[in-house]
Amino acid sequence: MRLEGKNALITGAAQGIGKAVALGMAKEGAHVAIADVNIDSAQQTSKAVSALGVKSIALKLDVSNQENVINAFKEFTGQFGALDILINNAGITRDGILLRMKEEDWDAVLNINLKGSFLCSKEAIKIMGKQRFGKIISISSVVAFMGNPGQANYSSSKAGLIGLTKTIAKEYASRGIRANAVAPGFIQTAMTDVLNDEVKDEMKKAIPLGQFGTPDDVTNAVIFLASKEADYITGQVIHVNGGMYM
Repeated sequence: MRLEGKNALITGAAQGIGKAVALGMAKEGAHVAIADVNIDSAQQTSKAVSALGVKSIALKLDVSNQENVINAFKEFTGQFGALDILINNAGITRDGILLRMKEEDWDAVLNINLKGSFLCSKEAIKIMGKQRFGKIISISSVVAFMGNPGQANYSSSKAGLIGLTKTIAKEYASRGIRANAVAPGFIQTAMTDVLNDEVKDEMKKAIPLGQFGTPDDVTNAVIFLASKEADYITGQVIHVNGGMYM
């Protein structure tokens, strides 16, 4: 129970990696708020988390909307009091090669993936700074370091998260706040499940370990960074990619 009694808010936690992280943290004893734009799915995930014996609530949250973010964090502190852990996980894709990418698709991805993490981190720091303790963990991506054709917006947003993470780490270490990131590679999710076997085989050729990761692989890295075991780690990136990027 490495996170027993800790209070966590996870964005984009209704499904996928965010849901896996929420369940994993709950198993380690953390109380968890499931924050997602899809409130119905968030409530379902929150029920699954509560069934593990911890406190959980669902928050309707559009991370790109500052007023919405402020209100969600107020609701969180009203319910939980302290905020020990923020997981910036909310993200979207709007793929297309650069010359065909619409400006609104660029803006949508940057607003959710990067601006959203900025807004949420800002509110978290207000709370954590008074506590003199907190962990902020952002979910980046291997494409932040490698780039990826058709994902100029997504790669840029995830690379921006690294700069944001390192800056937070330097600015707020004196307040007891640690900021780190996890950069997953190809993870087996609903998105990869729909790909045909030929495409999957080609993707696996780029991975030295020869297989996709799982949401639990990402969860394990997040839990480590959120735990006391990582108290002397800040401003770092843990790569979870099977050797795809070294």
